[in-house]
Amino acid sequence: MNAADELMNSLMRPGVLPDSAQGVELIETHISWVLLAGGHAWKLKKPLDLGFLDFSTVERRRAACEAELRLNRRTAPELYEAVVPVLGTPGAPRLGRAPEEDGEAPIDFLVRMRRFDQAALFAHLLDEGQLVPALFDRLARHVADFHAVAAVAKPGGGFGDADAVHAPVRQNFEQIRERIDDPAMLDVLGRVETWAEARFAALRPVFDARLAGGRVRECHGDLHLGNLIVLDGEPRLFDAIEFSAELRWTDVAADIAFLVMDLQARGRAELGGRFLNAWLERCGDYEGLRVLPYYLSYRAMVRAKIAAIRAAQLDGGARDACLAECRRYLALAAAQAEPAAPALLIACGLSGSGKTSQSQPLLERWGVIRVRADVERKRLFGLAAEAASGSALRGGLYSAEATARTYARLADLAHAVVEAGYPVLVDATFLLRAQRRRFAELAGALGVPFVILAFDAPLEILSERVRRRAAAGADASEADRVVLDAQLSTHEALEAGERERVLDVDTRSAPDWHALLPGLAALWPGVLSRAADREDR
Repeated sequence: MNAADELMNSLMRPGVLPDSAQGVELIETHISWVLLAGGHAWKLKKPLDLGFLDFSTVERRRAACEAELRLNRRTAPELYEAVVPVLGTPGAPRLGRAPEEDGEAPIDFLVRMRRFDQAALFAHLLDEGQLVPALFDRLARHVADFHAVAAVAKPGGGFGDADAVHAPVRQNFEQIRERIDDPAMLDVLGRVETWAEARFAALRPVFDARLAGGRVRECHGDLHLGNLIVLDGEPRLFDAIEFSAELRWTDVAADIAFLVMDLQARGRAELGGRFLNAWLERCGDYEGLRVLPYYLSYRAMVRAKIAAIRAAQLDGGARDACLAECRRYLALAAAQAEPAAPALLIACGLSGSGKTSQSQPLLERWGVIRVRADVERKRLFGLAAEAASGSALRGGLYSAEATARTYARLADLAHAVVEAGYPVLVDATFLLRAQRRRFAELAGALGVPFVILAFDAPLEILSERVRRRAAAGADASEADRVVLDAQLSTHEALEAGERERVLDVDTRSAPDWHALLPGLAALWPGVLSRAADREDR
């Protein structure tokens, strides 16, 4: 028995770790042991050098433990408590105090964490059908706020430039090709590789621009369902990558791509769409959509590589299962290269007509990206979406000049989303024909279908909705009955020419989007392919 195994076994003995009299449970990964005793978990890193990580010496393990503590306290300070030295010998260990306080050279180090119920993991909740979709809205805010304060990479620092982005992508293809011999899988691999190389060539200046623009940060690096937990009722990230700066310092779009891909792989693309939209709304990084398919494909290829590596180590049915998993992730990577069906939709209607609440199914079912006037107006003026502006009717944020700036910003964002290959829904009142005409002309210039979703409900329903929303004070909209009355007096009805591009959406009750799909498809034929694609995923 080597010293590391001996130490782990000694720590498993009742009484060595605090609160371990009733026994110790062990969770083992390929790089660490996690010992569960009482209300705590103790992580001991294995003395490995795998190339992409090096825990081969006590000092390297200490540095990794300290990095793990620092990194994960950014998002889950309630879980990550301390780095604890191990003193004595592997056969007779005892825990020390802070690393510098004992006057004795530690033989190893542990990360002490608050123990949590595995049933609180997002992966478990999803498998059990207990993951509430609205939780992804809160998760998106948590992730966006984390990214907003994460350390920023500088050009020339070795992280996030185009070559650094593409190196691990190329490595995936090489390492998979070494381990599989199935002609069909190799064919898919070749097609994905050709697409990835072409996208890299086209996106090279974009990657460098995003680095210069501060979008490459010290992120989580391993943001998937297994590293998400509901803690004290709120979603939290944990287990960030501590062993590889290259994997951790990445584009924020690459960070969230892992979760979106993970949900697609599990057949829950609608949850990925919900998370993506909420994250974009919070951070405003709609330009990140240009690189998102590239990163989604990369994340799927990472999973395909891991499955191929496992398959090469196994025989029989276990090997076949790993190859099937590899095949599934290759198909998912290839799906990111399929032609998109972009369109420009506008959700017009008076306040309270349900433009935001009742358009949510479009985001989840058909991968539409929504841009909200209420949010972007406040962002232009440096306010959070839920902040009260204190502006009077037709003053402050709602002056004619501010409104013009808002619609210009919406047009810019719609242009960016469509150019990235996604359908966009611009959520605004669009009271004036000139406002609607501007977006119709933009759709024409971009060569994509233009659709007017005309949301409407009786006045008494509109009035009650804005009253309730204003009383709650939790929405980006600041409309009340005074604002609604002003809209009624200035609203310009849809003209006959506009009606050709209109799909009426009655929101007296929740609209049946399945029933509305044929009408929408008549105006935007590509929605049918998007619907079929997301059902397949």
